[in-house]
Amino acid sequence: MKKYKFLLLLSIVLLISSCALKPIISEYTFIKTDLENVDLDKLGNGTILIYNGADILHKMDNTARLNIWINKKALGQIRGREYVIVNLKKGEYEFKALHIDVVNMRSTHTVEIDENTKVIKIKPNLTSNKLTITNELPRKFEKYKYAEKK
Repeated sequence: MKKYKFLLLLSIVLLISSCALKPIISEYTFIKTDLENVDLDKLGNGTILIYNGADILHKMDNTARLNIWINKKALGQIRGREYVIVNLKKGEYEFKALHIDVVNMRSTHTVEIDENTKVIKIKPNLTSNKLTITNELPRKFEKYKYAEKK
């Protein structure tokens, strides 16, 4: 009976801790914009939109939050269906992403930013995180909101 109580307690702790990703404070200057003002033609030349492309499974269990660092400098936390716009100079960048899904899921991605880079999607998945340069706004972008600086 003690074994079952212990397993139940451990399960509850793991379930609660899966939602415990604390936001990090951004060291970047965000380009504040309203959703109506986001124009794909105005992005590029260093102005980059970064969004969290989490799917419904990660949003349901509240594990969609991503803490992101660019070249060891904190970008901040982006929740599901949130985006930020930042200025990045042309060059190579190291993106690190972290989300919690029972355990810490970390990933590192090398990204080459040039004048044509406009949109980057970072998405948590079952075993890590995936980063893709899409250069197109996500489907149903009108449902996305700007990630406030925390």
